[in-house]
Parts: sequence; structure tokens; C-alpha cells
Amino acid sequence: MSMVWLWTDFLLWILLFVLIWGVRSIRHSSQARKQWRKVFESKMAMATGLILAVYFAIALIDSVHFKVHAPEAETAPSPWHALVEPALYDKTLSLFDLATQHLMLSTERTYSAPFALQEYSSSVVYTEDGVSQAYLPLKYAGGHLSSPSEQMADIGLKSLYAFLIAFFITLSIWLFHGYFRLRAFVFREPTQTYQALPWGTLYITLFFVLFTLTWLLYLSHFYHVLGTDKVGQDVLYQAFKAIRTGVMIGLLTTLVMLPLALILGISAGYFKGWVDDLIQYLYTTLNSIPGVLLIAAAVLVMQSLLNSHSDWFGSTEERADMRLLFLILILGVTSWTGLCRLLRAETLKISQIEYVTAAKAFGLGGFSIIRRHIMPNLLHLVLIALVLDFSGLVLAEAVLSYVGVGVDPTTPSWGNMINQARLEMAREPMVWWSLAAAFGFMFILVLAANLFSDRVQWVLDPRAH
Repeated sequence: MSMVWLWTDFLLWILLFVLIWGVRSIRHSSQARKQWRKVFESKMAMATGLILAVYFAIALIDSVHFKVHAPEAETAPSPWHALVEPALYDKTLSLFDLATQHLMLSTERTYSAPFALQEYSSSVVYTEDGVSQAYLPLKYAGGHLSSPSEQMADIGLKSLYAFLIAFFITLSIWLFHGYFRLRAFVFREPTQTYQALPWGTLYITLFFVLFTLTWLLYLSHFYHVLGTDKVGQDVLYQAFKAIRTGVMIGLLTTLVMLPLALILGISAGYFKGWVDDLIQYLYTTLNSIPGVLLIAAAVLVMQSLLNSHSDWFGSTEERADMRLLFLILILGVTSWTGLCRLLRAETLKISQIEYVTAAKAFGLGGFSIIRRHIMPNLLHLVLIALVLDFSGLVLAEAVLSYVGVGVDPTTPSWGNMINQARLEMAREPMVWWSLAAAFGFMFILVLAANLFSDRVQWVLDPRAH
């Protein structure tokens, strides 16, 4: 086995370490700790925060790639060969692919509806009596049933198994967490008084999330839970794989736009003069260009560059990953102007406050004033803006992929699924499940991000109270 590191994998794991460092910084600051505790005192924030964490965890699991090489005749197979189906040897896989390789291999001939046992459209069948139309049975769905009439009872029984698995996992986590909560209560200082966090909401949400994931993955071994597409690929697998793309676009774009917005916005507001005029001219010019046209032009230039230098990439996965990375860079470069304008206005106001004037009078340098007095007072605005922009960036990827200037067509994404569903919705009979799956997964992520950002804005922004 050999590890395969893609650029976006590397950046996402860097972002994880940045988040861990941020959590440690919050724990060492009593003021930040109180603020974030107040965020999670909301039941809605606790539930949506858990959902966002699950999406991020799936993206992380899908960002560890490796390749299992076929064993040579004179070499004994390694333990990894026992975990990977022979048909997937020498292919770039992720840990998520390892857990769902049965979905990768269960490719049907064409469309099939969710939980169907036969193809969605009839096919020409040649029999002894002549030519007729018939609905052919699926190869990888319902093969364990002796009769189609057993399907509903089988789904109900397997749903009960998924319910019990989710219940016992949730119960185990509740008991484990309860032990540490009890210890913290016993050894707590008498002067410490905190409002209780809504742990009940957290565990109810955790149970429903675990039950949904267990139910989908367990039943996917026996049925196509969300059906198959035109070429027979499992739609559930595509929807899960698109989570990584959505999370990448939403999170990594902030790593590109944040330095530009911070440096230029604070510089314009603090130094004023020609620096302010130049930066205002820059973001005003960018804002005057329609965003979709600017992104489309940049993507087309990038695509022609990749096509003319195909020898740069060793596989189609590396090429698709590079296009995703370029799209993240393009979105970051074109979406920093709003935050920059906000930081400029806030810096203009803060720079006139007495303690900043006193620091200037004592001879403190401009960069020291920015680092000690201005930057700490802008962090809440930065955090609020980033959380609010996350859902917009996820939707932007779907729109760009829909119009054909988004991620590579071979990259699983909700935008590509929606784009492919355009013709499917117009056919007769209508194929609706690809669009429904992409919409459902994207809707849950965007809704959770918006609800969580509303709570963060209410707590961190003093003007929201």
C-alpha cells in the first residue's frame, strides 16, 4: 500500500490543526470560553454544531487517500489486500471508499428507483415467443430475498437493527460522558456557576444522526437506498462523496480570502491616505465585474492550462484535485471584498478611540497598535463573516458546477449531480432521486450552517443584543 497525498487533503488537515489550535486558545482565555459557552447554551446551536461536525468528519475520512497495489505472483498478499476488493487494486481510494466499496462495485446497467428490485425503464427482451418489453431485475439489490413480497418486512427488520445499533452507541457515549460530567461536578469550585448546557438536545440529535447513517449504510448492502443514475452508479455513494467537495469549498476558500481581507481592510482603515484610495479602487473594480463572469473566465483559463500540460499529473484524481484547488483559489480571490470593506469601516472607527490615540502618543508603532489594539477588536467580526460566508460558498459551488464552470465532471459534487439531473427531470418517466439526494444533503448542511451562524452572530456581535 502507498499513501497518496492530494493538495486539498493536505490543506484540509492543516485546517483541522488550526481549529484545534483555536480551541486550545479559547480554553486558555476566560472571556472567549464564556462567549463560546454562551453560544452552545442554545439548543439550536448544540444540534447544528453536531451536524456540522459530522459533515466535517466525513470530509476528513474522505481526505485520507491510498493505493493498494496488486500483489505480484511471488509476493504474499499483505493484510491490506484482504480489506480491498481485487477490482479496486491500483486505484486511488480513501478511507471512506474502503468503508463503502460495496457501493463502488454494485453498479447496475441503468436507472433504478430507491429500494427498487428492478430497473426503472423497460428493456427489449428476446424470448421464444418473440420480442417483448420487460423490467429486468437488478443485479445487486434484493438478491437475498426469496420473494419480492418479503421486501417490506426485510426493510423493517433491518431498520430495527439500525435503530438498536444507534441506540446502544448513543447510550455508551452518554454513560462515558456522564462519568466525566459527574467528576467535574464533584470537584467543581463552589463559586463556579454556569447555566447548564442542553446535553439532552445533543444526545437526541446524536441518536438521530447515528440512526440515519447506520440505516443508510446498513441497508446499502442489500438495496440501492437512493437509487442509481443513468450509468447505474449508486446515488447514495455520490451524495456522500460530494460532502468532501462542499466542505472543501466552504472552509478552504476562507483560508484564501481571510489574509487578503485582513491585511487590505485593516491597512485601508488605519493608514488612510493613498493606501486607502488604492485598496478602495481595487475592491471597487473587482465588485464592478459580475462575479460569475469573472469566475467563469478564470476557470476557463485554468482549464486550458491544465489541458495543455496534462503531463503534470500522474492520474485523473490528481488532475481533478488540482482543478478543485484552483476553483478554491479563484473563489477566495474574488470573495474577499465584502469582508475587506467591513474591516476597513470598523478599523476607521477603532483608530479614533482614546486608547489607540494614547498608544500613538506614547510612540507605539503602527503594526504594534494593529496587533495589540485593533486586531483583537475585529476578531468577532471576522469569525461572524466567515461563518456566514460558509453556506454561500457551498451554494456557489453548486451554481458554478450547474453552469459548467465548477469542479471537474469526475469530481463528486452536489452541483454536478444537479447538473446531470436536468435532463433526467425532463424524461418520461421522470428520474427525481438524483436531484432530491443532492438537494437534501446540501440543504441540511446549508441550513445547519445558517442556524449556527445566527447564534454566533447574536453572541459575539454586541450590536445584535
